[in-house]
Amino acid sequence: MTTVDRPLSVAERTAGWFPSRWGPDDAAGALNEITPATVLAAVSLVRTGRVHDLAHVLHADVPAFPGRTFRSYLTTNAHFVNRRRPDGGAEGWGRNAVNWIVEQITATQQMGTHMDALNHLQVGDRTYNGHRLADVAEEWGTNRLGVDTLPQIVTRGLLLDVAAIRGVDRLQPGDVITVGDAVAALGERTLRPGDAVLFHTGWGGWWGVDDARYSAGEPGPGTVLAEWLAERRVALTGCDTWSYGPVPPEDPAEPFVVPQTLNVRHGVVVLENLRLAEAAADGLREFLLVVSHAKLRGATGAWVTPLAIT
Repeated sequence: MTTVDRPLSVAERTAGWFPSRWGPDDAAGALNEITPATVLAAVSLVRTGRVHDLAHVLHADVPAFPGRTFRSYLTTNAHFVNRRRPDGGAEGWGRNAVNWIVEQITATQQMGTHMDALNHLQVGDRTYNGHRLADVAEEWGTNRLGVDTLPQIVTRGLLLDVAAIRGVDRLQPGDVITVGDAVAALGERTLRPGDAVLFHTGWGGWWGVDDARYSAGEPGPGTVLAEWLAERRVALTGCDTWSYGPVPPEDPAEPFVVPQTLNVRHGVVVLENLRLAEAAADGLREFLLVVSHAKLRGATGAWVTPLAIT
């Protein structure tokens, strides 16, 4: 193997990545680009009051990366116990016959429509801002960069309908979205720091229709486009696919390098499994985006329901 062909070490690959532009203790990454002025400008986009729900329904049978599962089941016997209470009755507790049911969910946050935290991906053992897994890993998650450390999101959203730009119903597995595609889909609009850029590829149409096909591969933004977005200081980005970036990848020797680079190097938050077909068909292009997530200590992500408000 020549020196040119030698794989880069982790130290070589991440040289100059750390600390981030926001300092060595930062945990918010590119979400720092969302300022009060950014929020005010985004809110001014609301004209009709219409809300587009960009999330899929989550249940046990949704497409999932191997090894990730979801189970929800009822864990209650209140309908029986309440009848035996001192002030219970034949149909429940109290004169109002109250009863209830609850469920228990066993699952990873890394499935369904979700947001990745900045502890999710690594280069070797290095996370965003250079933390080593040996120093941050706990039994319950990580003591830095968990999804609980990310701020809630209110910003300008831009939907780039790449399928429409290319004149197809959907892109195909391994198709690379380019800077040219993004520029064409943007039209007269320009990116601003703090923006959220969402890509409609049409691939999400297989969700719930042919889940095996949906999970077998995907189109997505290429490495050049990812760097272009980071240079323009976008706060977050996402796709109607189960990851972010083409599968198969541009370089077979670099799987998932696009989300890895965004997450570890640039601190750009990624949304996955977005439901964008209806919004794209409605001509949604620019909107107020609200993404509120559960503050789960040390978790690598959170289920979200992004709302596009016009």
